[in-house]
Amino acid sequence: MYEAFFNFKLKPFELNPNPDFLYMSRTHKRAVHYLQYGIREKAGFILLTGEVGSGKTTLISDLIKRLTGNVVLAKIFNTKVNSEQLLAMINDDFGLDVKGKDKVLLFKELNDFLIEQHARRFNPVLIIDEAQNLKPDLLEEVRMMSNLETSTAKLLQIVLVGQPELRDVLSLPELRQLRQRISINCRISPLTIEETSEYIFHRLEVAGNKNAVKFAGTSIEIIYQYTKGIPRLVNIMCDFLLLTAFVEETKEIDPAMVRDIVQDLDFETLYWGSRDNGNEVRKSIDYSALLHALGIQDPE
Repeated sequence: MYEAFFNFKLKPFELNPNPDFLYMSRTHKRAVHYLQYGIREKAGFILLTGEVGSGKTTLISDLIKRLTGNVVLAKIFNTKVNSEQLLAMINDDFGLDVKGKDKVLLFKELNDFLIEQHARRFNPVLIIDEAQNLKPDLLEEVRMMSNLETSTAKLLQIVLVGQPELRDVLSLPELRQLRQRISINCRISPLTIEETSEYIFHRLEVAGNKNAVKFAGTSIEIIYQYTKGIPRLVNIMCDFLLLTAFVEETKEIDPAMVRDIVQDLDFETLYWGSRDNGNEVRKSIDYSALLHALGIQDPE
């Protein structure tokens, strides 16, 4: 809607996890290096966690783009499944036929496939996103997949990606063996205020015009105050700011405009919590309810 006005090639603050827009904060950069090292060195289990909207899926999409050579990849994004469905999805993404096969046969064919890939010097990697949705018994079955090995090497590398709750699940006593298998453990943190500013201008530049708008006064500080450095929240707020600037035919975003958007989007209530006796009570971000209220489809 406003691309021509600001001379953009594409919208800078879309919610879709487009790796072309990936901004490397300090913790994003560290996570990428850890993931690349873990896969290259066949480190076994790799754990990546981060707050909702922190950029995990975008980072994984970028990682997938970078994987070349001998890596054979399966990626799972739907984790609200049972044991047999999970195994079927893994086999299917590795290119195996899964029709009419029970769990025993699926597991056998996965093992045969991994042995064949090892003999051909290929490195099978399984990425499970939204892993916090997996029940403890399913996570234990994922651990059992890591037992597929020859006398000299593991046959499958597994990357678990999820929200911070995944760490709580992994701390359960019955998952002690899985915890001990995790060789690489990394966490994506929210952006700092300096990184939030860099993130905004990075996305404007990738979209085609870094100087599309001027953020006057304390505008970016207010954006950071209400988004707390969560990239997806920055995207939502900045998209509405650009739309407002377009409607008002201005290319300057000032603090008053930002505060108006904060009120219009009801950030305090919809994003971060409510107020109890004058004191703000922090709660988990309900993105589904928020995006529904704004008429936006959640990409995840």
